[in-house]
Amino acid sequence: MEILIIGLGSIANKHVNAIRQIAPNAKIFALRSGKKATSLSSITNIYSFDELMRKPDFAIISNPTNLHAEYIRELAMRNIPMMIEKPALHSLNDAESLLETIKQNNSFTYVACNLRFHPCILFLRNYLVTKHSKVNEVSVYCGSYLPDWRPNVNFKEVYSANLEMGGGVHLDLIHELDYTTWLFGQPLQYIGFQSSVSTLQIDAPDYAHYLLNYGHFNVSVSLNYFRREPRRSVEIVFEDITLNADLINNNVVNGSGELLFEDVNFSVLDTYRLQMKYFIDKLSDHEPTMNTFEESLEVLKIALSHEPISK
Repeated sequence: MEILIIGLGSIANKHVNAIRQIAPNAKIFALRSGKKATSLSSITNIYSFDELMRKPDFAIISNPTNLHAEYIRELAMRNIPMMIEKPALHSLNDAESLLETIKQNNSFTYVACNLRFHPCILFLRNYLVTKHSKVNEVSVYCGSYLPDWRPNVNFKEVYSANLEMGGGVHLDLIHELDYTTWLFGQPLQYIGFQSSVSTLQIDAPDYAHYLLNYGHFNVSVSLNYFRREPRRSVEIVFEDITLNADLINNNVVNGSGELLFEDVNFSVLDTYRLQMKYFIDKLSDHEPTMNTFEESLEVLKIALSHEPISK
């Protein structure tokens, strides 16, 4: 198996580790932007597509989001299957054109949202399918401290903090919108709000809030970069029970605090391995993925929705 990686940052390394667990003999190439790029053991640096001796089995796009569009187009035209790190794009400007190119070339695509493989999200999905209790309200929250994300790195210089590079909490943490729509489907209506007024003093949004209407219930999604004590949670208020999922401590409790599910041995890194196996299996079986480029655009539209709030 030969694999091309575009963008060799921290997320790409997680994908590489997942590949090594599943296909230890895979040959990995990294498309680099310059000759001074760092070399990593067992990964071959290349500097243009022309250096590839043959078409890779698939490619992973994991460079800054604002650079995704050109490589999605290039890979589609070369008919190279692609795993695109979320979000697929940082704006909708090129979306329709890229989608047309993908369809013309019958390109195999998957937008990587690894939290779909989190055991708490899978527990909630199974509960919704099997219990059939009426949902009255859902609250989704994700907050953490951006300067802690990458130790010994100036957080203001990374793409997360820079809007022009495709950064911002509304895109970085698009996971929450993705698994919300995976659990409940696409909303009938939605409204979003983003701002950057915290003490972080970055130009990309460091706060985002969304309200999704499903007709008989609503979902609120709150995201931020400035919470010192990380919290990632989902609360579903049913007519007969409340479920609280803690995605950091990997457990689900009811409204009385009774433990309903727990996976003490789970690490979020496991989601990358599970996701990679899913992708490779779908590719081998010639089956479409559950989150194609086209499908991911619906979530991106929600993430980019913005309504100014005035007095």
